[in-house]
Amino acid sequence: MLGGVDPWIFGFSFVTVAVTVWMGFRSAKTSKTASDFFVAGRSVSVGWNASAISGEYLSAASFMGIAGMVMSSGYDALWYPVCYACGYLFLLLFIAGPLRRFGAYTIPDFAEGRFDSPLFRKIAVCFVLFIGFFYTMPQMKGAGTTLAYIFPGLPYWVGVVAVGAVITLNVALGGMKGITLVQAFQYWMKMFAISVPVFVLMSVYGFYGAHVGANDGRALAAAKPAATVAGLVEAGRAGVGDPGYSVERKPLVEKAPADTAWVSPFGPLTTKAAKAAGLNAEQARPYSLLYTYSLIIALVCGTAGLPHILVRFYTNPDGVAAKRTTMWVMILIGIFYVFPPVFGVIGRNLLPELYAGAGAKGTDKIVLELPRVVGGVWGSILSGITCAGAFAAFMSTFSGLLVSMTGALAHDVYGRMLKPHATAEERLRMFKIAAVAIGAVAIGLGCFVEPLEINFMVGQAFAIAAASYFPLLFMSVWWRGMTMTGAATGMLSGGLFALGAATVVNISNLALDKGPMGKLFAGFAPMNAFWKEHPLLRILCEQPAIWTVPLAITLMIVVSKLTAAKVPGDIRMKMLVLHAPETLGLKNEYIQEHSAGAGH
Repeated sequence: MLGGVDPWIFGFSFVTVAVTVWMGFRSAKTSKTASDFFVAGRSVSVGWNASAISGEYLSAASFMGIAGMVMSSGYDALWYPVCYACGYLFLLLFIAGPLRRFGAYTIPDFAEGRFDSPLFRKIAVCFVLFIGFFYTMPQMKGAGTTLAYIFPGLPYWVGVVAVGAVITLNVALGGMKGITLVQAFQYWMKMFAISVPVFVLMSVYGFYGAHVGANDGRALAAAKPAATVAGLVEAGRAGVGDPGYSVERKPLVEKAPADTAWVSPFGPLTTKAAKAAGLNAEQARPYSLLYTYSLIIALVCGTAGLPHILVRFYTNPDGVAAKRTTMWVMILIGIFYVFPPVFGVIGRNLLPELYAGAGAKGTDKIVLELPRVVGGVWGSILSGITCAGAFAAFMSTFSGLLVSMTGALAHDVYGRMLKPHATAEERLRMFKIAAVAIGAVAIGLGCFVEPLEINFMVGQAFAIAAASYFPLLFMSVWWRGMTMTGAATGMLSGGLFALGAATVVNISNLALDKGPMGKLFAGFAPMNAFWKEHPLLRILCEQPAIWTVPLAITLMIVVSKLTAAKVPGDIRMKMLVLHAPETLGLKNEYIQEHSAGAGH
């Protein structure tokens, strides 16, 4: 099986996995109590937590998907890195501090505590699982793509199963405390792996501006006669301090988007539905704007509604530390997101043949493949570094998702609903069993999504979070008049509509695959003819946040007004807990009240 395997790439990837497993085992020895498994003992410092949250947030979509999408869709895809980072501003301003001050263990804990409703806990648990499983699928796609790249000829599903099994083992042994150190290490691993190859590539093949100019007809017309990439390399001066030169790219393949579309603000991504319907550029513009606004809402609001990110703020000692952590996370991930688009831009010029590939062999692997154009041992070393970063990306995010979903099952379903008087040992045993069960389901789902783009799937997971958890948290924290009936109606309506719309589009996309997935979902192929006739409906289903988020908030307000008599009697006290200075000690009183009944 090792025939054709580059030893440098294999070596770097193996070391990353080995260090991750070793750190997980080492940290697992310090995880003893339920608090360690669910919230890392509430003792994680700002520096460690900011690195861990950043490591968890920068998923396969950030490390591999953004570069692949910029390469395939051009300027259209730049909204992804911008909005991924901007979403944390919402968290910092409106949610992080109050959520930590409330002092619960999980988001369903907060849902029940805020409205005194065990029923609402069950609804919140369902959405933790919906969002979690939707978000694990692109991580599994990243795992399958990377393993298939390292071991040429290896089936995609083998990578999904192998990586998924390793991460599941790590989480089952160490819980939240066990993965915190691992995720903090993985952030810095990813930063190193994405930045070093970019600097090397630009020093050899030209800076970012020159590569963008190579795809802009206006810039080419004004530029000096172009030198070839090979010629620049041989001359040893490619791009260095020479503003007059331009790079010459390889010929684009038939499936690659044209230059005019690639550099347009409304390119292949946002005009896809309109073009499929046969509309011209002027007719397509309103559809493109609609797609863009919906994508922005999904990514910004969705960041503030991701359960596996939100639960991390419970690991801070207090609300002030949670806010400081959020500020540092914005800085750390903001710096990271500078680099993936550069990969996509350079990749369009130097590896256009990836446009002809599909699934694990398409543009999603540009971050792994591009460093090898340097050639020789150094090319293999750089590619090995990016492979190691890819492993760190999907392993850290999958770990966080697994902890979030496992916590919902072990703490909220088992510990609160099925067996409220369970001992600490029984809760820990259930945590490990739930981790294995959820890991197995996530691996199974990951095997089906090879034909779908990583970032496309992540965008839909964000849309579901934006339509369910974001309205719940934002309104619950800042509006005392919201009732449980209003919150549940809005969250269920927005979340389920977003989930249904995204699922319908994904199934119809899978039906177009020429491989086994296409045969499996062949019965849904006629839906694509329907999308061609109705581009507006296609956009509203593909990017549902623009209507599901307002729908959820409107229903919360209207239904809460109609059921105003059901506002919790102690709502003034709860709003004080959320917003008053922690020196008053209100947070501690609330935790003691509920932890006594929970048996922690």
